[in-house]
Amino acid sequence: MGAAGRRARVRRAAVLAVIAALLAGCAAKPVLRAHSERLQVVTTTGLLRDLVRQVGGDRVDVVSLVPDGGDPHTYEPTLRDARNVVYADVAFSNYALLEEHNVIKTLDANLRQGATSVSLAEESVKYAAEIIPLVEHANLDTVWLGLRVRGDGAGLGATRASDVLVSATTMTGPGQLYAYLTGTFGDTDVYVDSSDGFRDDTVTLPADAHTHLSWAFTKPGIYRLTLQAKLRITDTGEPAPLGKTTYTFAVGVNPASAGIAGATVLDEGHADLTVDVDTGRLGVLYDPTGGGEQAQRWYAADQVVIDVPGKALAEIPAGPQFRFLGRPGTPVYQLPQAVLGKHVHGEIDPHLWQNVRNGIAYVKLIRDTLIGRDPAGAPAYRANAERYLTELQATDDYVRRTIAAIPKTNRYLVTTHDAFGYLAAAYDITVAGFVTPNPSAEPSLADRRKLTETIRQLRVRAVFLEPNLRARSSTLTQVAAEQGVRVCPIYGDTFTGAVRTYVQMMRFNADSLLTCLGR
Repeated sequence: MGAAGRRARVRRAAVLAVIAALLAGCAAKPVLRAHSERLQVVTTTGLLRDLVRQVGGDRVDVVSLVPDGGDPHTYEPTLRDARNVVYADVAFSNYALLEEHNVIKTLDANLRQGATSVSLAEESVKYAAEIIPLVEHANLDTVWLGLRVRGDGAGLGATRASDVLVSATTMTGPGQLYAYLTGTFGDTDVYVDSSDGFRDDTVTLPADAHTHLSWAFTKPGIYRLTLQAKLRITDTGEPAPLGKTTYTFAVGVNPASAGIAGATVLDEGHADLTVDVDTGRLGVLYDPTGGGEQAQRWYAADQVVIDVPGKALAEIPAGPQFRFLGRPGTPVYQLPQAVLGKHVHGEIDPHLWQNVRNGIAYVKLIRDTLIGRDPAGAPAYRANAERYLTELQATDDYVRRTIAAIPKTNRYLVTTHDAFGYLAAAYDITVAGFVTPNPSAEPSLADRRKLTETIRQLRVRAVFLEPNLRARSSTLTQVAAEQGVRVCPIYGDTFTGAVRTYVQMMRFNADSLLTCLGR
């Protein structure tokens, strides 16, 4: 069953129909109310909730969809979350594809007409927020092949809550073809499976998004896979066709045997099978250096051959999650996904708040949004914001001063989650590495060696883990123990009981870096 069939859809009509049943069966009163003298505000994350509370003070009620301790990249909203959205006057999301798409769909589908919705990452640039392109480096021996939607489809009536459906329809080749995603804990979602006749083999992506995938082939030879794309503007609307094309794979054979004269062979770097939603074309975006999405060039599908070389031959791992590929130990040709775990993202790093100056831009945008919605509260919002901006400026100075006290030779950051590019750029730290295993339940020996060598050669003093991601950090903690380095906490996307505000988070991170790297 494809991803579209497995994932629950949150529809406004369904939510409204069951609200009465929810309230009747639950004694707890919701945070947001239908009738209140206070401005009702919903945010996607707890961090944004704190920023709104600092500016709004006692003139607002504010609730976040993603709870503290939750992961905004993977959180699935509940009926209670949808109910809170219904009563919101104002909604703030980070976006830049930070949040799980169903969080955004819940927000946009249930927000009442006339409510204000602001995407802070995108709109804060007019308040001088600094944006960093998202560049991913994957040192694979084969091409890293993902799936992408390019363009926003606005000319077709699409919004950020719309979906692009990419479906496999036919395949020719000597064996079976599979495309799947391996999650952080080794679970698998199979999106393309030629062995079952392509029953609902569909990947669902938002606009301007990219996802990693693994590709597996059971026998050597030439494979030709046809994909078609459709645009679903709303959950209840009929998807409109965008286009169709066929991609060619040379598996364990010379790419020239595919018979495509003058074809570009994709055998290294970063490539994406791409739907251009604005033009309806399907093709390939390819960068042979793997240096970043901005460097990718467009190719029509009939201009390329995707090389799956003999060195891609591997054995099917043990475990029930890989049984769809065949018996454990059976040879299979595989292009592995570059990063373990569900990882749908856009072209900018969405973690802007790790630079406090970007947090300041967020606060200015929140202030002006609240004033626009509640002009009578303008004096209070301005006064609250002025006080908080002074505190944030002091926090920025504190973080800069604290990290500057770490010897330059010690300023190497090794983490589990790639969420600290803005921290590194703003405060002169080098991101030395993060766990990037190939698609299996556990990282390979090569991955462990790479991490070990990074820690050893750079004489890294400590590695850093986000408290809410500790369960997925066994490799990092084991390597740290082997190398005799400390394991220290750092906060990225969410709060915990110990750290409840944005200011606390940024100061905590600076202190943790100094404590663990400063000796």
